[in-house]
Amino acid sequence: QVQLVESGGGLVQAGGSLSVSCAVSGSIVRVNAMGWYRQAPGKQRELVAAITSGGSTNYADSVKGRFTISRDNAKNTVYLQMNLLKPEDTAVYYCNANLRSSSFTRPRDYWGQGAQVTVSS
Repeated sequence: QVQLVESGGGLVQAGGSLSVSCAVSGSIVRVNAMGWYRQAPGKQRELVAAITSGGSTNYADSVKGRFTISRDNAKNTVYLQMNLLKPEDTAVYYCNANLRSSSFTRPRDYWGQGAQVTVSS
């Protein structure tokens, strides 16, 4: 069984920094793209940043220059470093991994449990 376990997040003042990480465990054949999404109260879940297995990245315009996504393929872990945080970054941050759990199944998306990030003004 595949699990995505998130850690990090918390409360910080505007202009501060936080990080979140997400470790994938269980039956894994291959992890493809990994990413971070966020959902603020009353809003739809949105992509924050994504990274391919080869290390190519893309970011939402709202976080470019402030957030950095990275991954450790040996540890099946993805990270998100968040700097210069703004109150509008407040949300639950979810990690996502597209992976194949066996040689007999197609890759599909898995989700972490979510980590709260709160930025006070």
